[in-house]
Amino acid sequence: MLQGPAAGETPDKECEKLAAAALMVEVAAHDGEVSRVERERILHLLEHRLGLSQEEALELFVEALAAQSEANHILGFTRRIKDHFDDAGRENILELMWEVVFADGKEDAYESNLMRRVAGLLYISDLRSGQIRKTVQVRHAD
Repeated sequence: MLQGPAAGETPDKECEKLAAAALMVEVAAHDGEVSRVERERILHLLEHRLGLSQEEALELFVEALAAQSEANHILGFTRRIKDHFDDAGRENILELMWEVVFADGKEDAYESNLMRRVAGLLYISDLRSGQIRKTVQVRHAD
C-alpha cells in the first residue's frame, strides 16, 4: 500500500508516488485539461491517502502534471507500479484512479477504456477492477 513519507525514504518511493500521481492526472486530463473538481480530488487523495502534507501534495501534483504531459504513454508509470507494489498496493492505486474518474460524478468512454488498459497493465483482473469501480461509484453516489 502507498503510505506517507517515512524517515529515510528512498528516491524510489518518491518515484512510485509520482507514478501513481501521474496516472491520476492522466485520467483527469482525458479531455485536454484537469478540471477544478478533479484537481481538488487528486490533491485530497495525495494528502489523505498517501499521507502527504498540503505543500507536498501540491508539489507532487505539479510534478505529476509535468511528467504526464511529457510522457507519450502510460507504460512507464504502470511498469514502475507493477514492479514495486503487491496486489493490494496496485489495487489501491487503481482505486485512487477511480476516485478521480468519479470526481465529476460521471464516467465517460475514454475514462472507461483507460481504466481497463491500466488494470490490465497492473495485472488486476477485470472482475477485481469492476469490484473496485463499483465500490468507488457507490461511495460517490452518497
